[in-house]
Amino acid sequence: MRSLKLMLLMLSVVTALLLPSAAFAAKKYQVTGKVIALDEKMITVQKADDEKWEIERGAATKVEGVLKIGAKVTIEYTMVASDIEVKKAK
Repeated sequence: MRSLKLMLLMLSVVTALLLPSAAFAAKKYQVTGKVIALDEKMITVQKADDEKWEIERGAATKVEGVLKIGAKVTIEYTMVASDIEVKKAK
């Protein structure tokens, strides 16, 4: 009985530590389309409705398969603020 209580306590502690990190993770988005431009730092995808998306590629960007112009891809990305300017109230 004592070991069961200890096990439940440990499980509660681990859960409490892991939940906050999942709650603060950035929301992920997807875009699917045909690659129309590509280099080491950028990929441009054209969606079926002709809308073009230009997305930066980082060193940690994982690529599965052969990435080339004309390939159909699904890109998963997050939005991250680079600058925030606070305006004075009028």
